[in-house]
Amino acid sequence: MQEVIDMPQRAWSPKRERQYEHIKEGLLERGSGAEKAEEIAARTVNKERARHGEAKESSRTSVDDISSGRRGGLRSHSGSRGPTYAQLRNEARQRGIRGRSKMTKGQLAGAIARKGG
Repeated sequence: MQEVIDMPQRAWSPKRERQYEHIKEGLLERGSGAEKAEEIAARTVNKERARHGEAKESSRTSVDDISSGRRGGLRSHSGSRGPTYAQLRNEARQRGIRGRSKMTKGQLAGAIARKGG
């Protein structure tokens, strides 16, 4: 069994520890693997630390790029790839779109958009 590391940085404040745990738990709930969730959470917290001047060193992109919270807010409505094929097919059924069973995900999205969705 693989050892799970709770907090990768000792220099983090209690606020950053809570932030790390919150991000990690959210990713785990959405189906990310433990190792991937820990990596993303640590990177996000470290970027926030750099943006707020809490890190000794920081890359220019960490400081100048769009904030992690804003980026997440911009992407939260479509998820990683938008609605699933099953969700699109169900919506097409509800809207009475014919031929939906033979459509691809892209075709379903287009048909729903044309139908006023």
